[in-house]
Amino acid sequence: MLAKRSLRTAGCRSSNAVAPARLTTSRRPLDVVCASNAKFFVGGNWKCNGSVASVRTLVDELNSGSVPSGVEVVCAPPFIYIDYVMQHLDKDKYQLSAQNCWISGNGAYTGEVSAEQLHDFGVPWVILGHSERRSLCGESNATVAKKTAHALAAGLGVIACVGETLDQRNSGSMFQVLDGQMQALVDEVKDWSKVVIAYEPVWAIGTGVVATPEQAQEVHAYLRQFCQSKLGFGVTDTLRIIYGGSVNDANCKELALMEDIDGFLVGGASLKGSSFVTICNAAGPKARR
Repeated sequence: MLAKRSLRTAGCRSSNAVAPARLTTSRRPLDVVCASNAKFFVGGNWKCNGSVASVRTLVDELNSGSVPSGVEVVCAPPFIYIDYVMQHLDKDKYQLSAQNCWISGNGAYTGEVSAEQLHDFGVPWVILGHSERRSLCGESNATVAKKTAHALAAGLGVIACVGETLDQRNSGSMFQVLDGQMQALVDEVKDWSKVVIAYEPVWAIGTGVVATPEQAQEVHAYLRQFCQSKLGFGVTDTLRIIYGGSVNDANCKELALMEDIDGFLVGGASLKGSSFVTICNAAGPKARR
């Protein structure tokens, strides 16, 4: 069991950043808590954005961009545009993801889409547990974990999101919150080979407030250590832990330099083809060729 860490109270700086929240107890050195050996992973979450015209333009921009072969790139358009994107997006560069799916199989669930339907349609990935789903739709840790296990059983890869609010960070409960989110996944998921963990501090999603590379690295190292303690090195050697939270073409390279950041989950910047391609190229030497 990992010892709990305490945080110094941190508030927002006027410079649009959040003060560092340093661990007050030591952790295993980073040459032990090593980063994943899998491909750098970049996901683009388009959320509930776009029109027929703008999606066509975005797909054209993405297709014209150069993406390293050693980087795994996934785009998650709204359900209504998945078919068009599937037909026109360059499959040699990009994979598709849904932004959500139902907790169980097909049935009388009006308005829902099942993991089985996504798999049948050829969508290989799904994003689950995003903070907007947790806060706006009331999805609990247990719900996210059960949805994750079901999606994996249906043959999908899962981008499972975790993260804390600013109040939770400032109150010193950040690691307790992350432990709860991660433990729910550990209790339900048996095969982690198709799971990507996305750390998204809620206070940095779509706000323009960006975690410093050091803040992001601190939490990623903690999450990796948590997974090592629960799942063993055999899982964490290839488990990718990616960062999301106002990632853009200006800050991506500095974030990518952090040892335990294995990629990004990108929101607003994924709607701009040139910006997203720049982010996909931020992996540098981490790209596996």
